[in-house]
Amino acid sequence: MPDLQQAQRVLREVFGYEQFRGAQADIVDTVVSGQNALVLMPTGGGKSLCYQIPSIVRPGVGIVISPLIALMQDQVDALRELGVRAGFINSSLSSAEYGQMMTELRAGRLDLLYIAPERFSQAATLELFDTLPIALFAIDEAHCVSQWGHDFRADYLSLSILQQRYPHVPRIALTATADAATRDEIVERLALHDAEHFVTGFDRPNIQYRITQKRSPRQQLLDFLRREHSGDAGIIYCLSRRKTEETADWLQQQGFDALPYHAGLSAEQRLRHQQRFLREDGVIVVATIAFGMGIDKPDVRFIVHLDLPRSLESYYQETGRAGRDGEPATAWMVYGLQDVIKLRQMMDGSQGNEQFKRLERIRLDAMLGLCEITSCRRQALRAYFGEQAPDQCGNCDTCLNPPPTWDGTQAAQKALSCVYRTGQRFGVAYLIEVLSGLESERILSNGHQRVSTFGIGRELDKSQWQSVFRQLVARGYLGVDHASFGGLYLTEKARPVLRGEETVQLREDIKEVSARSRRGSDRGHAMLPEDRRLWEALRQCRKQLAEEHDVPPYVIFHDATLQDMVELRPLNEQQLLAINGVGQGKLSKYGQEFLRIINEHELEVL
Repeated sequence: MPDLQQAQRVLREVFGYEQFRGAQADIVDTVVSGQNALVLMPTGGGKSLCYQIPSIVRPGVGIVISPLIALMQDQVDALRELGVRAGFINSSLSSAEYGQMMTELRAGRLDLLYIAPERFSQAATLELFDTLPIALFAIDEAHCVSQWGHDFRADYLSLSILQQRYPHVPRIALTATADAATRDEIVERLALHDAEHFVTGFDRPNIQYRITQKRSPRQQLLDFLRREHSGDAGIIYCLSRRKTEETADWLQQQGFDALPYHAGLSAEQRLRHQQRFLREDGVIVVATIAFGMGIDKPDVRFIVHLDLPRSLESYYQETGRAGRDGEPATAWMVYGLQDVIKLRQMMDGSQGNEQFKRLERIRLDAMLGLCEITSCRRQALRAYFGEQAPDQCGNCDTCLNPPPTWDGTQAAQKALSCVYRTGQRFGVAYLIEVLSGLESERILSNGHQRVSTFGIGRELDKSQWQSVFRQLVARGYLGVDHASFGGLYLTEKARPVLRGEETVQLREDIKEVSARSRRGSDRGHAMLPEDRRLWEALRQCRKQLAEEHDVPPYVIFHDATLQDMVELRPLNEQQLLAINGVGQGKLSKYGQEFLRIINEHELEVL
């Protein structure tokens, strides 16, 4: 029977790491011993090792069920570079390639097989698996099984058959994103009632969370990129396909290597853009949420949201694609009143049943709450997933630059009264005109120059009133009528404010201050000149090897491994093997190339 000692030997000799991180050892031990597990671990926390190592040490083949068809090739390539016998089955294989994979599988020459859920559920696949010794089943991105979740995949529902058909094969379900309700649904639908739960924490301390008011979003984005992330790889998320195209085109005109990615592009074009992002330095992808799930690129330095995500699960998962290497990264978002109105309209006008709409409203309210909060954003984000955190993290915008608040009770009463007096059917721009006492043609034709709220708001300017309305909508005092082009109406929550029974503290919009200084610990940005020369030489060597082997550069070595080479200067194989990320397989394949560069550099310095 395999044990944890064998697993630790594989970790060291194959993957090049001296010890497991966090709960990895307990998870691996659980699965190696044949028990089921449910794993919630943040992106970059090392989830894949939790099923890869047990698949290698247990007899038979580990079956990994994953929705990430476009990334299976890269994942398998990375494992093969380590000497692991891995393969995949999905619709991208030719008939000859599929036949070859079947031959290897039946001959017992695979340790890991990646398969898409729609292929797994086919009768022929299940009949084949019936004849094989199976080490384990790993269900990656397990939150996709939740029908109320943000990333539901119908094919995942067929995975309930695993417990019935293969009761003695251990199952491990893994995700980085699941609130308590989604966890319960994963357990129910995958029959994991007897599984041990490993919730390793949702904090990503290296990511700096920043949310700022949307004023001139393109100029704000340009300032952010040029000031803080020039030459870095990153992902920019937009809600619509059209906006991804237009933003990518505009960034190209500004001198950035930017590519669009959305479901409307051909499969070939999406794959080409994805490959460039994975294999080249400094590429920015402008995408809808269709991009990024399962992306293993470790050096994504920033995630930008130009539109508001629908839920904190989406936001957490998308921002989690930054800084997987543990180095400083930024999650930056601009949001404004129109974002709130647009999402409220989309939600109220959706075709879902009332239960679905209620859950969606709760999720959107939590997302809006994060945007308008005046306390630590990281604390609020972790609390949403049921995790306690300190009052201040010291690495989000509200901790670094606390926003002032003001007593907005009177302004709120004026705004709410204006909505009521004008018939609860007009949008924000019109309401601000009434409050400001503007005698426009439209106001005069409606007779609203005669309502009691006409001109009572001249003490605030247009942007201040927009902030007031944004916060009243975000906090649920005002609803948005999806049938009347953004008309606002009062909710029950507005009553105590209008009666003077409740005060309203509002966030004062402030201009964002650059937080570039927080990235001072980024070793790639703060090197001595001689270290910088070695760093660039090692990266160039990695790039050449990656091109020769047709894999992304990080498959050769992560940035963190190259940085350790710069700091520790290994001069022989034994010293190189002691560096994290250098195992026996990579030592024999690439060791001499990197040692030659380091030795030459040391001679130059002398």
